[in-house]
Amino acid sequence: MKTDDEKIPRLPDAASEERLLALREEAARSGAVAGPGIWPAGAPFPQVVIGTAAGPDYYGLPVLKKPQWTWEVPVYFFVGGAAGAAAVIAAVAGWAGAEKSLVRDARKIAAAGAILSPPLLIADLGRPSRFYNMLRVFKPQSVMSMGAWTLSFFVPSSVATLVFELRQDLLPRFLRRALPAVTGSVAAATGTVMATYTGVLVGATVVPAWNQNVRILPIHFAASGLGSAVGMLELIGHDDNHPLLALGISAALVECVIGAAIERSDHPADEPLKHGSSGWVVRMGGILSGPIAFLLRAGSSVAGKKTGQRLRRAAAICSVAGSLLTRAGWVAAGNVSSQDNRIPLALPGGRSVQRR
Repeated sequence: MKTDDEKIPRLPDAASEERLLALREEAARSGAVAGPGIWPAGAPFPQVVIGTAAGPDYYGLPVLKKPQWTWEVPVYFFVGGAAGAAAVIAAVAGWAGAEKSLVRDARKIAAAGAILSPPLLIADLGRPSRFYNMLRVFKPQSVMSMGAWTLSFFVPSSVATLVFELRQDLLPRFLRRALPAVTGSVAAATGTVMATYTGVLVGATVVPAWNQNVRILPIHFAASGLGSAVGMLELIGHDDNHPLLALGISAALVECVIGAAIERSDHPADEPLKHGSSGWVVRMGGILSGPIAFLLRAGSSVAGKKTGQRLRRAAAICSVAGSLLTRAGWVAAGNVSSQDNRIPLALPGGRSVQRR
């Protein structure tokens, strides 16, 4: 990479003035300038950095500001997504009359994720007052505001549902069925948002890698959250439940389709998803929770009982690990993408970001 002094073309004062005078005369004579212009020394124009992937910059600074998220954010995405999907599984399993142990364990995962989510989010924000300030207004047009309000309803409803499940004696008899059903429904509704809104959140930015995939990110995060929730339930001991197996296979198939779509994309904004360290993390997460998890779960459906359980547990580990790597990979890819100035400037080798 060239030094800062080499970024700005240094033209002799005489040559610079002579060229500027020629451009003025040509513009006055014909009303247009056909030839190339110049970058006068010291002028506040973006300067081309020859031989670097970043392309032009502004006095050595990137055009976009790099996201300031720390490790708590991808972990929050992972925990919140798994907890939200588990709350939905618990509600649907309860309505369908599934095993009570499955419903109870799904509620445990949802409640555990709900308890962990606020500390992770507050740790990234820096202090609790910032989270509180987001609740001072209700802005449906703001993904962050809706996410904060969703979390505020998801946490108490998920924890209350689990408490009512474990300690029914805390409730009067006439509420022992009705109240858990209400709180479970609230947890499932807000859990659906928890599993998807983080994908909308990152897509609604100007970071090229995220903005370019704003349509698939919510689906991607939802499938990843569902796969991780199913994997956690299988690791707990529900490795012989067929509806759970069907959910795991469905989530893995969606991961395969999304991974193939990213690999086929030739948009410059998707380069960090396929190259460099961020690309390796995204690909590894997609492979673990996509093709590998799908093959292991599909194989378990035709294998014997003991072999099938081993295969499902291996698939569960891959799904959980792949889900965490997927969140970390997308955040890392966004950091890399924000430093590529070709796309926001719509210069050769890049494309302008299209808002949707």
